[in-house]
Formats: sequence, structure tokens, C-alpha cells
Amino acid sequence: MPRTSPLPRPPWGRPSVKVVVSAGVFVTTLWNLRCFLNPSEVSGGAPKHTEPLVVLVWEWPSKQVPNVSGDVCHELYSIAGCWLTTERQLLGRADVVVFPHATLQPGRDRLPRERPPGQNWVWVSLESPSNTKALAQWNQTFNWVMTYRRDSDIFMPYGKLVPNRSATVNIPTKTNLVSWVISNYHRTQKRAEIYKNLSRYLHVNIYGKANKKPLCKDCLLPTTSKSKFYLAFENSIHQDYITEKLWRNSLMAGTVPVVLGPPRANYEQFVPADSFIHVDDFGSLAELATFLKTMNSSRYRQFFAWQKRYSVKLFADWRERICTICTAYPSLPRGRVYPDLKSWFNT
Repeated sequence: MPRTSPLPRPPWGRPSVKVVVSAGVFVTTLWNLRCFLNPSEVSGGAPKHTEPLVVLVWEWPSKQVPNVSGDVCHELYSIAGCWLTTERQLLGRADVVVFPHATLQPGRDRLPRERPPGQNWVWVSLESPSNTKALAQWNQTFNWVMTYRRDSDIFMPYGKLVPNRSATVNIPTKTNLVSWVISNYHRTQKRAEIYKNLSRYLHVNIYGKANKKPLCKDCLLPTTSKSKFYLAFENSIHQDYITEKLWRNSLMAGTVPVVLGPPRANYEQFVPADSFIHVDDFGSLAELATFLKTMNSSRYRQFFAWQKRYSVKLFADWRERICTICTAYPSLPRGRVYPDLKSWFNT
């Protein structure tokens, strides 16, 4: 608050009533002017935007950059007051700048040299810590994080269940027992070890680049839907790391996921307990195989009870993911940076 000069004290005693009243009017005017010019300091809250929030994506996270011109957040996702741009010359006007980790280069030469006052930078990643390298160099750089983890500043899951009123169960016709779509197969991964041992007890239909049976985008769900069970095996095991293998390849396809990932309790924070089978539910893979092979139709149908209350929503469009920043913006912390991004993400 601007300081006013001390009122002159007459040599004969207290200031006159006229002087006091004039001084009061002067101080009140200064206070009101301060509230008008900088309301956020007075209220203690986040700055209120009368204009759309400008979100600059420093480099688009996918190879193909979609059209972000116009009011795409409102037109596509009913998120008002959010303007996306990829034009770097608008850096000075941006309220938020988004930096996908996959596009960050070693060193800082490709980042802005200066950050305008009040601008917040967001680090974005959908990969697990096992597949995210070179984090240490980004200490004291980002204000907010946007990941699949529920404790992120901006939570960005691969999918979720949303309420519906259909109250129906749709189970596609089944022609085989188990399938798995795998593109990157590495023998050192736990999922490779589990598959190798499980395949001793039952046959698994394998698709994907790893088995030289790639599936086109529109072929994936019709293919996996023909299996009673799908191996929703994550490439690494971390808190909240539950990917499209569960949401799209399994639940949306209409097959029962057999999951390998974080503990069952973590999965149950995302989906009902009776909607999936966890590898850890069994003392051995032989027991798991027997459970899958001997399941009767009544028991199998119970795994689809969730369809009476929910449907699957996928988050596959980066425009929607980035637009959600505007929804979260008013409640995000201000004036903070992550001192050690690597330690936070690996915790």
C-alpha cells in the first residue's frame, strides 16, 4: 500500500478537523485506487481474468499438431475462457506455458530465457518414472506438474468411468480365451516374465508389433473384444500408472482385464473391485490360469456389472488434456516451483 506523508502537526497542538477529514479522504482514495489496480493483493486470492486465459504449448506433445485456432476448448469440451496457442511470439501474453517432457531437449537452450512476471510453467508427462529420463536438470523450473498421478497439480488420467443411465450389460461374442497386444517386448520387464510363465498353462493370442501382427487403429477393439480376458500388463509398476491397456483395450472393448501394475487397492481407486482380475490375487500363475479356464458364464457375467452404472471415457486428445488446465487454474498454488522434480516423480 502506498505510504502517505505524515500530517503536519501545528505548533499550537492537534490538527484541525478540516485537516483530519481531508487526510482521511486522501487515504481512502489511495486505498480504493490500490484495490482497483491490484485486486489480487487485497483479496489474497488468485488474479481474476476478465479475458480468456492464454495457454501456450511450447511444443505440441504429438507428432501431428491439431488445429487449435478459435475457441476450441469451448467448442469441443465446453470449457469457457481458455485460449490455446502454439505461437511462441505470444510468450509475453501467456498466463501458462506447457512443456511436455518428451519434447524437452537436454540443456535449457530451447526454453524461454526469461519468464514474464506472474506466468506459470507446467511440466507434463504421461510416461512412468521408469521411462522418464533426465529429470534432475529441471529443478527449480516448473510451477506445476500435470501427470497421470492423482497427487499432481493437474490430474491427467488415461481414462475414467463416468456415470450413465443405460443400466444394460453388453458382452461381445467370445471366440477365444486370452489376448494381449504388445508393441515393445523386453525380456527384462516383469510383464514379459509373467507372460512367459502364464503361457505354460494356457494359450495367449498375441497381437502387435512385437509379434509381427500389428493392428490398425480401428481393428484393435474388435480384435480384443473377441477374447474373454485381456492381459492389461503395464510396462512398469508405479503408483497410479494405469494406462489405456485397462481403459481402452479391456474395459471399452468389453473384455475382462487381467492386470499387472500397482497393487489392487490402487486399481480400486479408479474402477470397481469386481471389474478386473489382478495377477497378485493368486498364489501362483498356475492358479490364475485354472481360474480363467474354468470360469462359468454366470461368474464371468459378474465382471460386467459396472456397465449398469458407468461407461468408459478415454482421454486421448491432447487438446482436451491441455484445456483442463484452465478448469484447474483458479485453485492452483501460486508462487511455487518444484525444487527437485526427479525426487517428486520417483517417490
